[in-house]
Amino acid sequence: MRQTVKRYSLWYLVEGVLLVVAGTLAMISPMISSVAVVVLLGWLLIISGGLQGISLVGAGHVPHFWLQLISVILAMMIGLLFLRHPGNGLLTVTLLLIVFFMIEGISKLVFALTIHPFPNWGWVLGSGVVGILLSLILWVRIPGTAAWLIGLLLGVELVSEGAAIAYLAWQVRKS
Repeated sequence: MRQTVKRYSLWYLVEGVLLVVAGTLAMISPMISSVAVVVLLGWLLIISGGLQGISLVGAGHVPHFWLQLISVILAMMIGLLFLRHPGNGLLTVTLLLIVFFMIEGISKLVFALTIHPFPNWGWVLGSGVVGILLSLILWVRIPGTAAWLIGLLLGVELVSEGAAIAYLAWQVRKS
C-alpha cells in the first residue's frame, strides 16, 4: 500500500489541493454550495429511482414488489421536489442534520456516563455536550441556518479531507 501511495503521490497531492480549494470556496459561499448539494441530491434521487424502476419492469412477481415500487415513486418525487424547491430541500436536510446532531450528542453523553471510570471519559462527555448545544443553536436559528449549514459543513469536510490527503502525499514524497 505504501508503494502505491508513493507511486501516485503527485496525484494524491493534486487531489488534496483541489479538495482544499473546493472546500474553501464552499465555506466562502455556503449558500451557493448548500443549494448545489440539494440539487445534486435531487438528481441522485431521480436517477437512482429511475434505475430502480427500470429493474422492476417485468418483476411484478418478486416479493414486496409494491414496497419497492413505492420506494421508486418516493425517491423520484422527493428528487423532483428538491429540484423544484431547493429552499424546502435545504430546510428538510438541515432539520435531519439537527436531529442527527442531537441524537449523536445524547448517545455520546450516555456513553460517557457509562464509561465514567475510564481515563479521558470527559472528552466523550464534552463531545456529546457540544453536539447537543450545536443542535439547539441550529434549531433556534432555523430557517436561517438552512441557507448556509450544508454548504459550510461540506466546506469543512472538503478542507479536512483535502488537507489530510495532501499532507499524506507530501510526507510520502519526502520519505
